[in-house]
Amino acid sequence: MLKTASDGVSESKRVVGLLLSGGLDSAILLGFLLRRGARVQPFYIDCGLIWQRAELRALRRFLSAMAESNLLPLVVLSFPLDDVYGQHWSITGCAIPAASTSDQAVFLPCRNVFLVIKAALWCQLHGIQELALATLISNPFPDASLRFFEKFQSALQIALCQEFRIIRPFGQYHKQQVMDLGRNLPLELTFSCVSPIDGEHCGACNKCAERQAAFRIAGMHDLTAYATNSICVH
Repeated sequence: MLKTASDGVSESKRVVGLLLSGGLDSAILLGFLLRRGARVQPFYIDCGLIWQRAELRALRRFLSAMAESNLLPLVVLSFPLDDVYGQHWSITGCAIPAASTSDQAVFLPCRNVFLVIKAALWCQLHGIQELALATLISNPFPDASLRFFEKFQSALQIALCQEFRIIRPFGQYHKQQVMDLGRNLPLELTFSCVSPIDGEHCGACNKCAERQAAFRIAGMHDLTAYATNSICVH
């Protein structure tokens, strides 16, 4: 059974793997786990997507700001997708989904499969039995559903020949609830853009719109530096 926030993530000193994208949700989940006394092993999966260089730089800055004894060094794993995605916008940078597009415009096929599988194998080889993801109840994609993760977890346990759990502490949370948990974190250091300009948020893409909306619904001041002054309408 997959775990959510009510399932006792407070066990002290156990090591929990955490998939970090550098965005708001996973950054807030890091703070959530650390506050509950878990030792956290963060992972970043580099798939060679056009925004990831800027994203990884931002993530390293955020982790530096969050440094404490229970936060273990970041592990960066490579899972290149250019040979599979081909001419997809996430590889080429052409026809980037704009602020006015729907969530479906940024769907990346099998994204969570790619992210989880390599981190799970690293965990198995290093004695870690839990991997946390910051998926929310509002995530519309099929590989972020409870049904998907339950079946994928079962398959992983067979493949890894050991007990292995995928935990989703925010699985029943909406965006505002998650943002409320991150009020005391340096969220301006996080990164949520699929078309960065000189390493900064573009201010005009789908993910920048989503980011601005998150701060707005939480009533929080957005300290993010945007390359343009576009008003996102997501």
